[in-house]
Amino acid sequence: MSFEQLRNIDSAFKHVKALSIGAIVVSFLCMVFCIYKSYQLVGKSAERIYVLHNGKVLEALAADRRANLPVELRDHIRTFHGYFFSVSPDDGAIKRDMDKALYLADESAKKEYDNLRESGFYNRMIAANISQEIEVDSIALSLDNYPYKFTCFATEKLVRSSGISYRKLVTAGEVRALEDRSDENPHGFLIQKWQTLENRDVVQK
Repeated sequence: MSFEQLRNIDSAFKHVKALSIGAIVVSFLCMVFCIYKSYQLVGKSAERIYVLHNGKVLEALAADRRANLPVELRDHIRTFHGYFFSVSPDDGAIKRDMDKALYLADESAKKEYDNLRESGFYNRMIAANISQEIEVDSIALSLDNYPYKFTCFATEKLVRSSGISYRKLVTAGEVRALEDRSDENPHGFLIQKWQTLENRDVVQK
């Protein structure tokens, strides 16, 4: 075999080697790209939620909790106040609503409930056949620091056989996030250091 033939074989081997390495690199890059796109696709599909409503499948989009944080906090606070301050002249109904309210707050709410009960507030409401409804007017939130501080402004409507009276209610507290959500606490928040700042008559008719 001549020297020229050996050089040609060596050159061909180098070309084959270069092509093989190039094919391996291209294959590796394609594989990495495919894996990346797959994870991206899975991430996007995880944001899609399908809800069955009246026999129809509806698509909803999941969002980062931080984006909806003010909405969720206000709804949690509004729900708690609705359960705590809505009173019907029925001891069983009062206990059911209070059980729901106490899932959403810490011992500061339980202490307030115990004080109202010991003062005879609920017994007087039942005896006089008075019902109380609440409408939350506004909720001021501070998201600068955690736990999140809030002030709730609401109006209480007391319905008696002799007429209707209104009270202005202002409460304040903090909200912290829980690790888990549940049926009893769907937002996964807990109100703490809760107190009533003002609860006074404003209109009577």
